[in-house]
Amino acid sequence: MSWIDDPAFAPDAPFGPQTLPYGVVSGAEGTAPAVRVGDHALPLRSIAGSFPQRLRDVVVCESLDPLLAAGRPVWAQLRERISELVTAASAPAGAELLPLPEVTVELPFTVGDYVDFYSSRHHAENVSAILRPDAAGLAPNWTHLPVGYHGRAGTVRVSGTVVTRPCGQLAEGEFGPTARLDVEAEVGFVCGGPVRSRVAADEVADHVFGAVLLNDWSARDIQAWEYRPLGPLLSKSFATSVSGWVTPLDALDAARITPPAAEQELVAYLRAEQPWGLQLDLELRCNGTLLSRPPFALMGWTPAQQLAHLTVNGATVRPGDLFASGTVSGPQRHHRGCFLELTWGGGEPVTLDDGAQRTFCEDGDTVVITATAPGAGGSVVGLAEVAGTVGPAPC
Repeated sequence: MSWIDDPAFAPDAPFGPQTLPYGVVSGAEGTAPAVRVGDHALPLRSIAGSFPQRLRDVVVCESLDPLLAAGRPVWAQLRERISELVTAASAPAGAELLPLPEVTVELPFTVGDYVDFYSSRHHAENVSAILRPDAAGLAPNWTHLPVGYHGRAGTVRVSGTVVTRPCGQLAEGEFGPTARLDVEAEVGFVCGGPVRSRVAADEVADHVFGAVLLNDWSARDIQAWEYRPLGPLLSKSFATSVSGWVTPLDALDAARITPPAAEQELVAYLRAEQPWGLQLDLELRCNGTLLSRPPFALMGWTPAQQLAHLTVNGATVRPGDLFASGTVSGPQRHHRGCFLELTWGGGEPVTLDDGAQRTFCEDGDTVVITATAPGAGGSVVGLAEVAGTVGPAPC
């Protein structure tokens, strides 16, 4: 029997003791790292006296940055100690439980570099069919390496932040607000540990602290005009939303699966001895209407392969770096992770529960992405939602 009296902190609930995601909350007592227990935040500073000095140093601060830099031995030790404290019969000295509605969840870490991949074969094939119907389909390099691009770290925003409709060039001589504002349901991976380059695929656990849900907001009309030959810039750089709570990689142990088989022999650095596919079940909603359930298990490239590819040329991975999976999609319409696919380029509108139709996001729309994963002993692990509401364009 835990001292935490919260029905949402049960082993059969997504944010029970099997999950314990980390975030940063602010309130009357200031800003501090916290762990989520059900529908409450437990600031770690309030129970710092229950930690040995090595752990105390990474929780008496204002962000997760020191914890990310501390490395895997500290991550494991802290998670084990927190698990002991929150499942004990009596509260540790100084413990303070804060209902989530009474705190502000901040962006929990300083984002370093940000890279977005393109690792769903179904998404890549659908986008090709929609935007390049006369092309051959899947690009020939896609089955050989994780395709990606370097995004803009400075516009990564925490869940709940309003996303302003961007302006840009839409066609030759035409400038204005995007009319095709889209969302992309993705999973992001938060890096930590020592600064390294050339990280082997099976070393991913030493350099990935945990996972967040991520919405890669996209202006499809701006993207169509700008992306050749170098890819997206203004169509992607205006905003990326992430969960305010980081689910530790250790919480996803039971969700690890063998990924889809490669079509050919991979280059050595992309081979992993351990299975690093993940059984994550996402849900995408607009204004409360469930639009799709994208299945992460079908992703063609794993986070381990993505990190190996990201660093193989000598580029470093550092604490606070963030890389994302790319849009998660599957073979069925209800698996598609963005409006571009769901409406097949805008030609097949989706109908919301209130009867309204959408091809792309309208001002005032709220988009929410959630996900769960299998946990140990039949439990369920939650990934905290990422939400964003569209604000009007300034132009």
